[in-house]
This record gives sequence, C-alpha cells and structure tokens, in this order.
Amino acid sequence: MGLFALAVAPGIAICLFIYLKDRNNKEPAGLLLVSFLLGMLSTIPAVIVQLSSGISLEDVAGQGFRQTAYFAFIVVALSEEVSKFIMVRFYAFKKKAFDEPFDGIVYAVMVSMGFATLENISYVLQYGYATGVLRMFLSVPAHATFGILMGYHMGLAKFDYSDRGRHFLLAILLPVIFHGLFDFFLMVGSSLLHIAGALLSFYIAIRLSRKAIRMHRKLSEKYNNGETIESRDHNLF
Repeated sequence: MGLFALAVAPGIAICLFIYLKDRNNKEPAGLLLVSFLLGMLSTIPAVIVQLSSGISLEDVAGQGFRQTAYFAFIVVALSEEVSKFIMVRFYAFKKKAFDEPFDGIVYAVMVSMGFATLENISYVLQYGYATGVLRMFLSVPAHATFGILMGYHMGLAKFDYSDRGRHFLLAILLPVIFHGLFDFFLMVGSSLLHIAGALLSFYIAIRLSRKAIRMHRKLSEKYNNGETIESRDHNLF
C-alpha cells in the first residue's frame, strides 16, 4: 500500500497544483477525471508502438548516439506525446468547458499525469521505494513539463483559428524535443556529464513551463475581457 501511495502521490499533487493555478473558470471535476483516465489509456498505443519497433532499452545500451537518439526521440518520446495529444485533441479540446487559453494547460497536464501515474505505478511496484523517490522528483515532474508545453499551444490553437495548424504541430514538437532530450541523456550513458545533460534539459523545460503558465493566465484574463488573441505576441522563445 505504501508503494502504491508513493507511486500515485506525485501525479495527484501536480494535478492539484495546476488546478489551483486556474483562477478564472474552474474546469468540471468530471472532465478532469476523464482526462486523467484517458491519460492512463494513452499508455496503450504508446506501448504498442514501442513493442512493434522491435527495439528495447537493453538493445540501445552501448550502441552509440544514433540508435539511442532514434529510440529516445522517435520510439519513446514521439509515441508517448502523440498518444497524449490525441486524447487532449479529441476529448477535452472539443468541450464547451474548454473556454479560455489556460484550459489547454489544465487538460494536457491531466492527461500527462494520468500517463505518468500509470507508468510510475509499474516502475515503483517493480523496483521499490528508491525508484519511487527518484521518479517523484524527476520523471513525473518531467511529464508535467511536457504536458504544460503541449497545453500551452493547445490553448492557443483553440482560440487562434488562423494559426491552428502551427500550434497543433508545436503542441507535439516541443514535448517530443524535451522528452527526447531528457531520455536520451539518461539512456546514452551514466556519467555525471550525461546526468547533467538530462537535468539541464529538465531545467529548461521547467523554466519554459513556468513562463507558459504565467503567459496563459494573463492571456486568459485578456480573453475573458473580450480582447483578441494574437498568438504571435505570445511565443515562448
């Protein structure tokens, strides 16, 4: 029971944190719960893609940069982030409750935390407390940053009709880049330099996520006051 609590606590805590950041129109609890559960279901297509690739983490160990990069960015990061994107795009994105830009972050994080929580349960029950503590501070928050970056552009896509395609692309591309970088450095080696690379990519994702939250909260206030969204004025970089 203790291991299970350790596995689910980080994801739930992050969901509550993002929910409390939504200061304007709170999202219905039912939609949030369904989004979380859809995040859990999104592990299924990701796992199918990864198994179908015929490549495992053991296969890329010591195989060099090219194969490790392919596994980290394409097999793992792309399959997982596209699976999450599909759940947000074809469920929450269509709901009337998705009525301001910040909602993109809320729903994308709920889906991401559903994914990360189920993944975390598997790892923690298999490898124990030390893994649970490590993932509490690294892997689960990393998935949250990927969700925030996805949700930032999902929020813009919802209300900036003229540039929707670009925002959908960025909603996938940015999470894949940071997810891939984080995994790549951890997969390619275990030296201090490799760990530093993973932590640096994680740090940058955190900084961008904090900026995305601040920008979308301000943008949501402007939108609720009847102002037009100009997405070119709200780029993260």
